Amino acid sequence: MDNIKDFLKQLISLPGLSGYEAPVREAIAEAWRPWVDEITVSPLGSLHALRRGQGPEPRPRLLIATHMDAIGMMVSQIVDGFIRITEVGGVDARILPGQPVIVHGRRDLPGVILQPAPRLLPPHLGEKSAIDMEYLFVDTGLPAEEVNALVRVGDLVSFAQPPLELTGETLAGHSLDNRASVAALTVCLEELQRRQHVWDVWAVATAQEEETLGGGFTSPFSVRPDLAIAVDVTFARGPGVNSDYRAFGLGKGPVLGWGPNIHPALFKVFKNLAERLDIPHAVEVMPRHSGTDAFAMQVVAEGIPTMVVSLPLRYMHTPVEVISLKDIQRAGHLLAEFITSLEADFLEKIRWED
Repeated sequence: MDNIKDFLKQLISLPGLSGYEAPVREAIAEAWRPWVDEITVSPLGSLHALRRGQGPEPRPRLLIATHMDAIGMMVSQIVDGFIRITEVGGVDARILPGQPVIVHGRRDLPGVILQPAPRLLPPHLGEKSAIDMEYLFVDTGLPAEEVNALVRVGDLVSFAQPPLELTGETLAGHSLDNRASVAALTVCLEELQRRQHVWDVWAVATAQEEETLGGGFTSPFSVRPDLAIAVDVTFARGPGVNSDYRAFGLGKGPVLGWGPNIHPALFKVFKNLAERLDIPHAVEVMPRHSGTDAFAMQVVAEGIPTMVVSLPLRYMHTPVEVISLKDIQRAGHLLAEFITSLEADFLEKIRWED
């Protein structure tokens, strides 16, 4: 894509909370349509885009999953025109006071999240620096009767922090988990326009990863791929995590997962490929649940050989996540190179013990 930064800014400016992905799904479909042969939407709301390979039929199938849903909030109560909220996905209440939001009622309403003054909180909370979400509220500025007419319990509330271009080819904003990975898959699809590949490629923007892994379970059941790759984010080094082995350098390239969710032969292929192409990369130890769609995809049907490719991300699950555009480009290029390297008999050559 000529300007992946503008595309990503568009994606993170759209709502699309877990289970309610329609707005961002439409934008992704529009971007992918020129580069694929068909696009469908699953019964659960995941976007399936097929790019056919050039090998003889029946062709083996590769599924690349990048979840498109975002964390956010939902209206839990309306009191005197002020809106109480609960979380959709993992939201840290400490970062909420002062955040601009959009309340998706009968029409979209701008609002801000606020907390009462200490003297108005229950005595046991008055001295706490971080207040639980149940004591926060959204103020839309409207009188109570208008709020009651426009907003209902169960309406969604999304972050409204606009994208911010930082220096060093980095971008800050909400929902970069995991729309940065959608952008990486978009880079891959564009690059495949100029390349030949044997396998059919299913580009999938999965739904509900943040809450249920629903797209991770259902999309591969529908597609029945021979291999699957989850592209997601991981923790980048930053304040307090500069020396932690679980965090990785921002702008230092994609991160390859290693653990029980990952097929060892696929890991070996990706690592060798990154080294041969001189793509900077790191290895993330995932000794248990990978925390990605790979956990779901791996166990669909009789089991699918699965890989995890991650992008380092600072301040995960906040409205000011930070991503490196270089990491997005490198991950997209690595995926395209892997796809074009797949031979028709690749599955016959890999074993779990590899």
